[in-house]
Amino acid sequence: MIRFWVPGIPQPGGSKRGFVNPKNGRVIITEDNKRSKDWRTAVAWAAAENIKVPLEGPLAVTFEFQFMRPKGHYGSKGLRASAPVHPAVRPDLLKVARSTEDAMSGIAYRDDAQIVHETLIKRYGCQAGAWITIAAANGQEGST
Repeated sequence: MIRFWVPGIPQPGGSKRGFVNPKNGRVIITEDNKRSKDWRTAVAWAAAENIKVPLEGPLAVTFEFQFMRPKGHYGSKGLRASAPVHPAVRPDLLKVARSTEDAMSGIAYRDDAQIVHETLIKRYGCQAGAWITIAAANGQEGST
């Protein structure tokens, strides 16, 4: 099992757009969310620091995304009683997970298609980032 921390604000990948480069005729793919580049770079760097050779076989992955609470959740006496327990706001959890999976392809594993079991968590924390846990999916079966 491998577990590591990725500091930074988790970002979704955004929609992709493609266009042809008139100079060489090649297709260029860009993403709408410009902030996702920093997140993907942080994820790739952390994965490369912790995993020297891409993992093989079926994998079980847990993404625990942590977001900072907005200042409006706090009053003069600390956390307000009305502050929500869970961050049920943007960004969308699944989209953040997809951009994180893509950032680790070719580094932590050959392809994100190797992920056969995934746990996604979005919570408030004392610093923004993500705990990523990757393990062999030996014997982990879903409900039938």
